[in-house]
Amino acid sequence: MTVDVTTVEVIKGALIYAAEEMGIALKKSAYSPNIKERMDHSCALFNHRRELIAQAEHIPVHLGSMALAVRVGLETYGGELEPGDMLLLNDPYISGTHLPDLTVIAPVFNDGEIVAYAANKAHHTDVGGKTPGSLAADSTELYQEGLIIPPVKLVRRGVIDRDIQALIMSNVRTPEIQMGDVRAQIAANNTGARRVAELVEQHGVDTLHEAMDQTMDHSERRMREEISAMPDGVYSALDYMEDILPGGCDVEIAVTVTKRRDGITFDYSGTSGQVERPVNAPLGVTVAGIYFTLISVTDPSIPVNDGCFRPITLRIPRGCMMNPNRPAPVAGGNVETSQRNVDVLMKAFSQILPEKVPAAGLGTMNNITIGGTLPDGQPWTFYETIGGGSGGRPTGDGVDGVHVNMTNTMNTPIEALEAYLPFRYRAYRLRTDSGGPGKHRGGCGIERTWALMSDKAVLSVMAERNKIPPWGLQGGKPGGLGVYTLRRASGEEEVLPSKCTVEMRRGDSLIIMTPGGGGFGDPLTRPVERVVADVASGLVSPTSAETDYGVVVDSETYEVKEVKRP
Repeated sequence: MTVDVTTVEVIKGALIYAAEEMGIALKKSAYSPNIKERMDHSCALFNHRRELIAQAEHIPVHLGSMALAVRVGLETYGGELEPGDMLLLNDPYISGTHLPDLTVIAPVFNDGEIVAYAANKAHHTDVGGKTPGSLAADSTELYQEGLIIPPVKLVRRGVIDRDIQALIMSNVRTPEIQMGDVRAQIAANNTGARRVAELVEQHGVDTLHEAMDQTMDHSERRMREEISAMPDGVYSALDYMEDILPGGCDVEIAVTVTKRRDGITFDYSGTSGQVERPVNAPLGVTVAGIYFTLISVTDPSIPVNDGCFRPITLRIPRGCMMNPNRPAPVAGGNVETSQRNVDVLMKAFSQILPEKVPAAGLGTMNNITIGGTLPDGQPWTFYETIGGGSGGRPTGDGVDGVHVNMTNTMNTPIEALEAYLPFRYRAYRLRTDSGGPGKHRGGCGIERTWALMSDKAVLSVMAERNKIPPWGLQGGKPGGLGVYTLRRASGEEEVLPSKCTVEMRRGDSLIIMTPGGGGFGDPLTRPVERVVADVASGLVSPTSAETDYGVVVDSETYEVKEVKRP
């Protein structure tokens, strides 16, 4: 059967927007600020062969692993699915990310046959485990990180299974919020299923399937064209996760990218073995980073589906940190190791496509999880990630105060948090001098400070780049390091490790200083007027202007007093 190109384009666009509409339904139906405000969720549609066909522009680490979650989740379940059924799972060794990410999969039926699948993944603010927020920095095995859910039939013919619901609610600290978010995920899949059913009614099943196949073939052709234009060769890169082994030792992520004709191979031989720390990255996370990087350095207008990734060959040894064996802990692999994976891949691609690759961004999601008990005895939990600076680009500066790479979440408004949580915010601003100096300056990090207003709480920090700064490119300097400081109500201060779990008391404050991005190009070639503008806006200090950029700026009038350049 041949479907004309216009119909293919109409169906492709309808499927992509259906995935976007799923996300709108999820966001508007959710209970937690993490989903309602930060939009920490992702939605996608799959064909009847369980191949990714359309996705919304949501969270890269979710989307890149969703294909694995759908394929392996359905294979692992193995049972019969009926109209109105939905599967739920969060097992990282099946779903591909970490336990707080709950995946919900819905088959879409027509005349008794499955014609597609709607699926979504959302980060829940608590799924049990040893610490509130389920991101313990000191877990040594998966079982400490929360409730593990294999693929189970959560919804049967449109009705939530009360036994499974009771099991979930009995194992999380904020059951009403978590089940509210699960119901939002169900609503999202219902939205996607309705839109697919409408396409079937309008065009027929055969036309829908043929349009899906042509869309994937088109994406494959375009990706192969992009890869073909790259120079053949073997390119290697190395970067580190900090303070993982005893004694503060770092561990390596090594990748070799081999490009031949219209195919490309990613080999992680030489990467450190899995560790007894929660920074192991499940296979889905590693694959997500590869997909994200390849799309970023080629043509982002290529429709993202399974066709894009047919030219890829993977060599990721079992038992290494990027493909661990069960039950290695993985809570931070999804949020931190995923970021470093992209840094390593981008460093390799900077040798292949130097005109397209920026310097390193902040390289961390700066995860904060905290929870405790309110005066009425009700438990509360909170999770957020905090942005920083993106790297300087070949054609422009990095962006200040933004999330980069594997996360795409929004800012959590202070007003919303203070309304629901025992917090008082003291500061929220950009960090002076945190962006790496360069011809194109790295983006600046963020300072975010809040005080605890309840009696006590357990805080977990999961971050990176507190020791090894984001690298610059082509003469650009590194971005600023991150710093976490716990200021006790007494005034005593303690600089926290990048991964830790501590107790806070009423009046204690957490001062979060996130990393900036690396600079791109020689700082001494940055236009003088741009240095002056940075000083005037508070992004660069007069001291840095002189020492890094060779421009002496009057701190009161912002006039150039002297230019000290060769």
